[in-house]
Amino acid sequence: MKSLQELEEIRKKTLESLYLRKDRAGTRIVVGMATCGIAAGARPVLLAFLEEIKKRNIKDVTVTQTGCIGVCRLEPMVEVYLPGQEKVTYVNMTPDKVARIVAQHIVNGQPVTEYTIGGQQKKND
Repeated sequence: MKSLQELEEIRKKTLESLYLRKDRAGTRIVVGMATCGIAAGARPVLLAFLEEIKKRNIKDVTVTQTGCIGVCRLEPMVEVYLPGQEKVTYVNMTPDKVARIVAQHIVNGQPVTEYTIGGQQKKND
C-alpha cells in the first residue's frame, strides 16, 4: 500500500462485495461449525446438506458454515434463510433430519417446527 487513496479503494471494493453477498437471492443454509458444533457432530450435518442439495439438483441454495451460533447445548445448529421469510434455526441436528428439512422447508417452504427450539420445548412438555 502506497497511499491512503489505495486504502480507500480497497475499502470500497470490500464494502461492495459485502453488499453483493447481503442482497444475494436464493436460500442460505448456515451450519454452526465452531468447536462446540464440530464436537456435537456438525460436520456430518453439513456434508448431508451438501449431498441432499446435490442429489435433488436444487439450484439457488447456498450451504455455508459459521462460527458459534450461540447455544452450545443445542448444537449442532443450522439456520435456514428463505427469501421473504423469517430465519429458522434448527437444533440438535443429525444427518438423518436433513432430508426432511430439505424436502419440507427448502423445497416446499414449510419449516419442520419439531426440529426448532420451540418444537423441542413442546415435545418435552
